[in-house]
Amino acid sequence: MSYQRACRALWLGLLLTACRSDGPAPSAMTADDEQDSDSDTGTTGEDEGPPPVLVTHSFGSLALKASSDTQRCVQWTVNNDQHLYVQSVLLANSGALHHSNWYVVPEEEFPGEDGYFPCDDRNFNDIGAALKGTVLFAQSTQSFTDEQRFTPGAVVKVPARHKVMATVHTVNAAPQAMETELRMSFELTHPADVHTVVAPISAQYRELALPPASRSSVTTRCDWKASYYGTIGALPSFKIHYVLPHYHYLGERFEVKVIGGAHDGEIIYSLDGFNGGANGRTYDPPLELPGATGFEFTCGYNNWTDKTVTWGNGKGEMCVMFILGESEAMLGGTVLGDSEVVGVDDGVVRFEAPCFEIAQPKSPWQGMPTADEINAPLYVPPIEPSDQGLPPIPPCVDTDPSATPTRPATLSDVAASIFAPSCTFSSCHGELAAAGLDLDQSGAALHAELLGHDVVASTGLPLIAPGDPEGSWLYRLLSRCEPVDDAGNPVAHMPRNAPFLLDEGLVATLRAWIEAGAPDN
Repeated sequence: MSYQRACRALWLGLLLTACRSDGPAPSAMTADDEQDSDSDTGTTGEDEGPPPVLVTHSFGSLALKASSDTQRCVQWTVNNDQHLYVQSVLLANSGALHHSNWYVVPEEEFPGEDGYFPCDDRNFNDIGAALKGTVLFAQSTQSFTDEQRFTPGAVVKVPARHKVMATVHTVNAAPQAMETELRMSFELTHPADVHTVVAPISAQYRELALPPASRSSVTTRCDWKASYYGTIGALPSFKIHYVLPHYHYLGERFEVKVIGGAHDGEIIYSLDGFNGGANGRTYDPPLELPGATGFEFTCGYNNWTDKTVTWGNGKGEMCVMFILGESEAMLGGTVLGDSEVVGVDDGVVRFEAPCFEIAQPKSPWQGMPTADEINAPLYVPPIEPSDQGLPPIPPCVDTDPSATPTRPATLSDVAASIFAPSCTFSSCHGELAAAGLDLDQSGAALHAELLGHDVVASTGLPLIAPGDPEGSWLYRLLSRCEPVDDAGNPVAHMPRNAPFLLDEGLVATLRAWIEAGAPDN
């Protein structure tokens, strides 16, 4: 493999392939103790000050064909005449967004209108975006809402006259067309309060060949000691602010360990299972790693299919480590070859491969605020008329019981239009679901599961009461923003991790099927 090809491929690590929930929470540990519970949200325990300054933009509706798997790009010209210092980036979507990678680039790059466009029309790609600008944000796999938040004083920087661009991967698993919407919000920090501008540290294991009907893991060690010194003239001095994993539906484990220094070999992030939620971790306080020169990361998989699964979108898998932290260089790493089986432990086939590392100096645009910025009032960019008063997350509205079904009221249509795209796709149930409910079935097996399932929640309602939608626990979970159990305690609605409900026409389809007696049809 040529050096040039390796360099280009490894900068895919600076792009992010991605991908709060009530699912498994990621763990993160310092050398001395586990991080405070506040770390998931980046709270500091300090007294609340003035309300944050938010800038929210809607990218508009995106029409998706039935049973489609597509990738496109999107642009937002922020029209900022001055630099923006962003403590938090929040992305919300109304469904079918598998993952997305976000950048800021100079306005003159990749010219064209705002909105969605075919990436090839502007020769837009993740490598070019990362090198011409910088990484802004990466979405957790299949999350409806995702916030990348730092502790006060740490920011990503949107330089003056830079625009937001992204690659967006969507999957509409339903048999009917749909529309989705994306909204992005910046929480701005005054330049006088900025302590550090974070830089991306990212790596990926691209040489995936997950054996069928098997559990497996892949591990690589990315040590940037030599490349960092060759670029900066000094050794790294890492301080970690945020970590995000990325794998798909077959993933069941992610782990990051420190290479070098006082914390060599320590696990600083781990995540078990796949939950379709927001799994980025904010470190509060930031995690200092004196003497560390890199990171080892592992992805574990349960490939229950009958095919070898390789790197890719859709039915493919991925393994990406994304870190935002204090570094004088942007760091990328990749595995493109030489992946070998090194053993089998407790039935898990273990692969390892060398990591090819590279260090790129941070752009001059990514410097700290100037004295003039520090002494000036907070700059807020102009807000488009259509974005005035726009909430960062669309509000949740209970389903109208008189809504008209948009699909035939059959079990097969309920399964294809509701369960497959909204549950199986977003991992709301599966073989390890805590409630023991498996909606990834069809025909008589699914019918028996729905009518025979013992509800775990504190309710006397059955999951499905034929002829009685209001007496069916599943309908209540899908039709109400704040369903309650028999004691009046609120429980999470469905789809899992979504701040809003399904399209009311689909919920009406479920209602009509139950009203018809919930037949096996």
